[in-house]
Parts: sequence; structure tokens; C-alpha cells
Amino acid sequence: MTDNLDSGDQAESVAKSGAIEARQVAIGGQLLQVALRHGDGSAPPLLLFNGIGANWELAKPFLEALTSTTAIIFDVPGVGGSPRPLLPYRPSTLARLAAALVAELGYTEIDVAGVSWGGGIAQQFAHQYPKLCRRLVLAATAPGFTMVPASPSVLWKMATPRRYTDKGYMNRIAADIYGGSFRDDPSLIGQHAAAMHGGRSLGYLYQLLAMSGWTSLPWLWSLPQPTLVLMGRDDPLVPPINGQILTSLIPNAELRMIEDGHLFIVTRPAETAALIEAFLADASRHVEPSSPLSRLAGWVGNIVSTFGGRRDTHAQQTGRKS
Repeated sequence: MTDNLDSGDQAESVAKSGAIEARQVAIGGQLLQVALRHGDGSAPPLLLFNGIGANWELAKPFLEALTSTTAIIFDVPGVGGSPRPLLPYRPSTLARLAAALVAELGYTEIDVAGVSWGGGIAQQFAHQYPKLCRRLVLAATAPGFTMVPASPSVLWKMATPRRYTDKGYMNRIAADIYGGSFRDDPSLIGQHAAAMHGGRSLGYLYQLLAMSGWTSLPWLWSLPQPTLVLMGRDDPLVPPINGQILTSLIPNAELRMIEDGHLFIVTRPAETAALIEAFLADASRHVEPSSPLSRLAGWVGNIVSTFGGRRDTHAQQTGRKS
């Protein structure tokens, strides 16, 4: 492991709670740009998977808004400060890479969060490493290619990393693809664009290919982790109904809506951090030991109960008996 910080007083300062330390870490021959937000050590660290084409600095407002949580984030290979790998990869590959990074940093239990594209990797990680992942946070994301999609015009604007290399283009399309606060406050676009230096053509293509054909629908029912799903109410890129799908399929999940767009983690960092830290610290949320079969039975029961409740409500509203 190599550290990009000077020794002495500066090295001591980064260990203080709230400080953010940037490192270059080699994992199995792959060099990763890693940022570590130091917390008070009272809980497992939070591993955060960022959105497509996003360098870790884009999540800096969120990292700075955390109060006590240790957080780990890294640039995906081919993005930001992490060199591009020779070959494309799958979500399972990134999950293994992240698990090896966690081990290298000396942690045996973590919480996991994912934003947008990174939410898919977070789901894969929770599925692949259930004993390592204590709790799961899914923000502005969906269950893979089986999602309810955005409009074609929004998807077309997301098809290339141009918004990461052309600030003028970013200014023109940000409100259309991100919605929420970007519609009302143009200054946010410039601030966000100034922090972007992640997306590169081939690295961005690798990220697109990674999610090609990937879906979590067949196994969401088996996730044992307590899960918080956060969705922006005005999200053109990932329609909020995708959060409802995730919440209905993950046995121990809750949905919270945020009055903003796709990038609420950036535009409302304090609110988002507070929601996540409250969820992670909630002692009443725990994993009930169970077999996969019993979790499946519980999930089916939840689905029946949910749709049964909707039918009962509809019957009461229309004056008919259910």
C-alpha cells in the first residue's frame, strides 16, 4: 500500500475523526485510488460504491456530512485515479475486488452503500458476501437491466461520458438527467462539474458492459441484511418505482423518499447522511437467523400481504367488500 500523504504532522491529522485520507492501494495487481473518511470507530465502516463514471471526489460532500461513520470509497478501475484494467469485468469481479480491499484495510465486518450504478454493485456485494456485509443502503438505484427505465431521451444523454469531459454539455443536460435541485439552482451544476474528472471513454464503456444483462431479481428475496432504500421523488434517470420494487423484493427493507432528484446524495448531503447514519445505528434493526427457504417464505408472505392490503384499501374506497 502506498500513501499519497506526507509523514509527520499531516499523517497524524488525517487520523482525526472527520478527516479524509486519499491513498493508492494495490489489490491483486490492480491499483485503486481509495479515499478513507475517518470516523470514531464505534461502528463498522461504510463501503460506498459510486455512480457510473464518477470519481470519489464527487461523493466528498456526503463524506464530509457524516458525523461519526468511517467510510471507504474507491474509484472503479478505469475511472478517476484507478488505472483501467486490461479486460472488462462483471459486478462479481468488482465485489471480489472490494472484499479484498476491505480485508487489506483490516476490517472483518462492514456496511455497504451504493448510488445509482454503484447500487447494483452494492446488491451484488451483499449477495456475494453476506457474512461480511452487515447492512445495506441502496440510493437512487434499481435491480439491474430489469428496472423500469428512464425515458429514451434521458438514456441517450447517459450513453457516453461526454458530460464528464465537456462542462458546457454538462450544463445543458444536468437538469434533464438529474432533476430535483438541478432544475432550480443552476449554480449546483457548476459545482458538480468542477469536481468531475472520472469518466474516460473505455473505462466508461467497461462500466456499461459490466451491467449488461445483470439483474438481482432472482436472488433479492435471499438478502439477509436490513436494507434502506433511498429514492429521489423527482428522478428522471431512475424512476422512483424502482425503489418500490427493491423494497417489495428484499425481505427486511424500508423505503424513504427524498424531495429531490437523482443526485440527492450530492445536493442534500446532510439530510442523506443523517438518514443513513440513523439507519446504521438503529439497534432494533437486525438479521433474524433463518434458512434461505424460510426467507423465501417470508418474502412471499410480505408480497401477498402488500397486495392484499392494497385490494382491501381499494375495496373500502369504492364501497365494495373485498
